[in-house]
Amino acid sequence: MSTQLRLDLTHAVTDTDLQLLQPNILEAHELLHSGRGAGSEFTGWLDLPSSFDREEFIRIQNAAARIRCAADVLIVIGIGGSYLGTRATLELLSHSFHNQLPRDRRPGTAVYFAGHQLSPTYLNDLIDIIGDKDVVINVISKSGTTTEPAIAFRHLRQWMEQKYGQAEARRRIYATTDRARGALKQLADDEGYETFVVPDDIGGRYSVLTAVGLLPIAAAGIDINALMAGAADAMNAYREPSLASNACYRYAAARQHLYRQGKSIEVLAAYEPGTQYLVEWWKQLYGESEGKDNKGLFPASLQLTTDLHSMGQYIQDGLRQLFETVLTFDRPRRDLQIPRVESDGDGLNFLAGQSMHYVNERAMAGTLLAHVDGGVPNIHIALPEPDAYNLGHLFYFFEKACAISGYMLGVNPFDQPGVESYKKNMFALLGKPGYEAAKAELEKRLQR
Repeated sequence: MSTQLRLDLTHAVTDTDLQLLQPNILEAHELLHSGRGAGSEFTGWLDLPSSFDREEFIRIQNAAARIRCAADVLIVIGIGGSYLGTRATLELLSHSFHNQLPRDRRPGTAVYFAGHQLSPTYLNDLIDIIGDKDVVINVISKSGTTTEPAIAFRHLRQWMEQKYGQAEARRRIYATTDRARGALKQLADDEGYETFVVPDDIGGRYSVLTAVGLLPIAAAGIDINALMAGAADAMNAYREPSLASNACYRYAAARQHLYRQGKSIEVLAAYEPGTQYLVEWWKQLYGESEGKDNKGLFPASLQLTTDLHSMGQYIQDGLRQLFETVLTFDRPRRDLQIPRVESDGDGLNFLAGQSMHYVNERAMAGTLLAHVDGGVPNIHIALPEPDAYNLGHLFYFFEKACAISGYMLGVNPFDQPGVESYKKNMFALLGKPGYEAAKAELEKRLQR
């Protein structure tokens, strides 16, 4: 099986523009593949589709099967890379109303998310929803001390123990965490939770194809073998550093060319609502990887055609500091034919007999040309259909392009030092021991 991912740069850059960047691509490729680049200790994702732990993969499949049998609901507790890849996969590949379908009409358990923010309203509402259902929890954290998921897990663990008793709650909690250390690993060992590994050499935003994503994805009934096969084929397809043949590197080079031409925002635009969390995953991947040293494209997104009725005016006629990357699928998961009606009051009988997907595709093509005419360069990425194989391929495509693009930019694409700043301030303002001096200064600043 092979994907037919297609990258069209016609409306963004020329081949001459790209070829001028071939030396930069060769340098970035060498830094990544030799392990000499900054952050190389976090490049385990690079060969993951062929080197992943087969024994743990089988354990994941077995645990997912048990979850599907034991639970109406799986709650995934995590934030950032511990949550976005999973949610992206479920939203794109599952029924739009997966959680609302009767159990016999969906392939896996319903999946809800917690620990990805600090809203008490959300957590209370979630507990209302799951109250009379059989529940399993997958808590995901490398350390076990990240504030948002740790607070959610405190509440939900207590709720589980009250509902099932301690012994049964332990059987219904799965921890995906560090192999050997950390607060969550210690708790899991003490309580006897089944554990899965967050690899030391893969950062959170690159971790969707590890146990972090694979366990809840499999529990929802999605084929993780196909997901990994798509990623493996992408790994093989994008090994050579020639811009003439490597679509992944062409995308990275096009982004950097446009950045050097003064574009500061990349908008990922998609024409299926199921891509909402895929673009959120992409935004974290690129924003956290490239936004350093006062450099980097700002990653934004549009859900089309919906946002044409809100943001369309700005994209067409606003400040020309952006370009679009448009993501489409040749075939939808499901289609509908437009019916003919006698009155034709809406004037749409000229479309009778056409599919809604055809109309969506024509809207995309017309929008792309209009935006190009308005001075917005457009990159187009197309895949045959939204399935597990193609999504696995796309995950790897974006991950590797991000690494190459980051090295071309001159930053470490695998760290996130800026994320620590808000945490230090938050801990100080909350009165965490050891932050007393910082708290007094921050309180003064807030009062100014």
